[in-house]
Amino acid sequence: MSRRTPRLFAATLAVAALALGACAEKTADDTPAAGSGSATATFPATVGKLTLEKRPEKIVSLSPSATEMLFAIGAGKQVTAVDDNSNFPADVPKSDLSGFQPNAEAIAGKNPDLVVLSNDTNKIVDQLTTLKIPVLLTPAAATLDDTYRQITDLGTLTGHPTEAADVTRRMKDDIAKLTKDLPQRSKKLTYYHELGPELYSATSRTFIGSIYTLAGLENIADPADADGGSGGYPQLSQEVIVKSNPDFVFLADTKCCQQSPETVKARSGWAGVTAVKNNQIVPLDDDIASRWGPRVVDLLRSIVDATAKVPA
Repeated sequence: MSRRTPRLFAATLAVAALALGACAEKTADDTPAAGSGSATATFPATVGKLTLEKRPEKIVSLSPSATEMLFAIGAGKQVTAVDDNSNFPADVPKSDLSGFQPNAEAIAGKNPDLVVLSNDTNKIVDQLTTLKIPVLLTPAAATLDDTYRQITDLGTLTGHPTEAADVTRRMKDDIAKLTKDLPQRSKKLTYYHELGPELYSATSRTFIGSIYTLAGLENIADPADADGGSGGYPQLSQEVIVKSNPDFVFLADTKCCQQSPETVKARSGWAGVTAVKNNQIVPLDDDIASRWGPRVVDLLRSIVDATAKVPA
């Protein structure tokens, strides 16, 4: 994928992924197989202003996060097309539809009875509504509660409320276990989360940053966006990063931009950074580090596992 700017990254959060990186456990593998739906499913089903008279059987998902949610709750067999950035699970019915520049005519050509979007680009919601195509907008999550709510809503609309409840409960339980026995440190470990080699990062007030906060880490990017001018995604200077001397560097640009511990170590002036000296540069799965679906548990696990190796 192309190298990113803050605007592109924000759009990516809302619509697509930021590429693939290190392997992680696949939460979706534990979820129920796509089948006939919950015994408790009832129709008509309503979420917000959207009511479906019957269970949708031709769902088009133009959001990689929503795609992951749909398959996680057992609605995969009802998904007939996904956007060109949806890539998990591996067997998703990928198409050339775009979530960045959605085309109402192309979407309508799939004859969907439900379209799931994360961004209302070009007023696509109004366009599809005019065509009598039901649309659910699932914006980029700001909190884990937003994630749980979207999973629940998708469960309601697809006829899988019980499976959706199971997924959210398992996520909450896994997160509780991961954070329960964190080392008690007199001083928090610091980190730099890299979105691209242009040194864009994400602050604690973003969804990504909130996951690091759960792990008890301190974000060196927070001062750079004290006024909120960058929307939570400031571009840091090399001097700021080196001076901040983070204990960890987490790379969310391993596939998009081929960054690695080796490329970071080779950067001029970085040799004295604690993360470099102590080999605490952690490659992440770019997709997992940008989406807000069930695999956020895997992101948290990667962070906790990496930092747990540092003595309290």
